[in-house]
Amino acid sequence: MHITDFDYALPVELIAQYPTDKRDESRLLIVDRKTGTTQHKHFYNILDYLNTGDCLIMNNSKVIPARLFGIKEKTGARVEFLLIKRIKNNIWETMVRPGKRLNIGDRISFAKDGSLSAEILEHCEGGTRIVSFQHEGDFLDLLDRIGKIPLPPYIGRESNEEDKTRYQTVYCREEGSVAAPTAGLHYTEELIEKIIEKGVKIAYVTLHVGIGTFRPVKCDQIEEHRMHFEEYEIDQANALLINQTKKSGGRIISVGTTSTRTVESAASDQGIVQAGRGNTDIFIYPGYRFKIIDSLITNFHLPKSTLLMLVSALYNREHILAVYKEAVEQRYRFFSYGDAMLIL
Repeated sequence: MHITDFDYALPVELIAQYPTDKRDESRLLIVDRKTGTTQHKHFYNILDYLNTGDCLIMNNSKVIPARLFGIKEKTGARVEFLLIKRIKNNIWETMVRPGKRLNIGDRISFAKDGSLSAEILEHCEGGTRIVSFQHEGDFLDLLDRIGKIPLPPYIGRESNEEDKTRYQTVYCREEGSVAAPTAGLHYTEELIEKIIEKGVKIAYVTLHVGIGTFRPVKCDQIEEHRMHFEEYEIDQANALLINQTKKSGGRIISVGTTSTRTVESAASDQGIVQAGRGNTDIFIYPGYRFKIIDSLITNFHLPKSTLLMLVSALYNREHILAVYKEAVEQRYRFFSYGDAMLIL
């Protein structure tokens, strides 16, 4: 399939720059695949579309303040790091700017008191660097103090104090993502309590969102695209919960594309989710046969993106593009801080 098959027109003013005042007051577009009809609701109406015995799958990964600003020790030049993935201990894969000025052996200081610095170890394909951090005290505590939340590039502003909480789900637990699993941003603690009271089960999985979120598809033929590896984990209890729901006839409803990629990566050919930890580069596009997922709650995604391709795999590509056209006409808010859709 050609990359232009997944393009659509989006007025720039529909790209959400800030979250809604309250998480669950964002809009929700209901898509019924059986009838081909749509409805326009608010996210708190999600309760009306969940049944006793269903299982929601939520990604509990937490965004780290992965954006660092420092000084190159030799020249005093300003440098920006975006942490992508921990390799081991203090060794990280990192995006750097300006990349051409940072060579192997260069050292960067991120704190005036010397509590955090880094050395460039090697260059990687795609322009990233492998770096070694030296620090005093706990590394993640230093990030909380020095780093910034890495908002996506289509949000044209610097992150602020509000983003520290609003660019996280209320159920995030496991630190490691550089971007939020945005379909989960619409949930409040109160809404989750109501969902559980209705008899809907919640299974938590972990997939740390990495560089693939920021990388566009550059191949004309999408089949040639290769995803970046991301770490995931599903424990025994949550795998069992998903499998029991599937066996008993309940629906598996994925909250977001990251949850979808996690359980589909961990599923056997027989449709059984395997507990464990691993790395996945799964690329889901039309023609893919889902093993686990029955329905999907997701935000509106960028044109020509792998996430739009995943959504098109669950439904029909032409129908999804028609739904997106309707969302534009109805002035829905798009991307990370935008509105959501439920594909039934």
